[in-house]
Amino acid sequence: MQKAETIVKRASASAFGVRIERSRGWELPNLRDLWHYRELMSFLCWRDIKVRYKQTVLGILWAFVQPFTKLVVFSIIFGHLARVGSEGFPYPIFVYAGLLPWEYFAASLNRTSQSVVGNSNLISKVYFPRLIIPIAATGSGLVDFAISFLVLVGLMFYYGIAPGVQVLMVVPLLLLTLLAALGVGTFLSALNVAYRDFSYVVPFLIQTWMFLTPVIYPVTIFPDRWRWLIGLNPMTGLVGAWRAAILGGAFDWASLGVSVAITAAAFVVGALYFRRLERYFADII
Repeated sequence: MQKAETIVKRASASAFGVRIERSRGWELPNLRDLWHYRELMSFLCWRDIKVRYKQTVLGILWAFVQPFTKLVVFSIIFGHLARVGSEGFPYPIFVYAGLLPWEYFAASLNRTSQSVVGNSNLISKVYFPRLIIPIAATGSGLVDFAISFLVLVGLMFYYGIAPGVQVLMVVPLLLLTLLAALGVGTFLSALNVAYRDFSYVVPFLIQTWMFLTPVIYPVTIFPDRWRWLIGLNPMTGLVGAWRAAILGGAFDWASLGVSVAITAAAFVVGALYFRRLERYFADII
């Protein structure tokens, strides 16, 4: 079989069909191609949602049970027993305000990293922009996020915390969280095609990453001289901004700016690497 680089590249719609050209290597995805195949992207996203909850006992309620269970466990261990600080807020809502974006990021990262291998039959049979697959895997988690958000609404009502105007930041913060998961996920998905043992690395990476992110503790537990180091984690600024938007605290714009810059860089690097390797997907998958 010839290298897939001879049949992978831009699909330009014409009156007679689609022309497929050789990929030129390191280049960003063609947004026109992604838009042209938007219906396929929607189909793959909806298929992922249906498959995830097909033949399950609780169905879509799993999106509620998982974060709520973690909330209870973290509240007992870290809030009640270890008495971890919560910046003046009740610990359950403090931890859930950080757990909400983290759970979406972690689940999207896990699904995205496995998405290309999981769609091997589709990739080897028909042309379409391969980046659609990790995008669909990331987008399918928005349903779980919406359900988990209802838990947050209930907690805010229980503890009498009224949302302020800062809550409007939730929308751009969600987009940034999605972009962070997509950037890292596309990079890992390409690696997972070439090196299948990365499927075992990703769960360990996600678990370690969570404890390096101020989800169950405030960032203030770190000394000032070391705080810049944890700030290099893009989820540090994002989780802090989520808490500020939900609980009405002050935004750390410097930390958020660093997270935005690193997230954008991760997305560009992930997209470039994915485009570089996608020419070989059909041969080695």
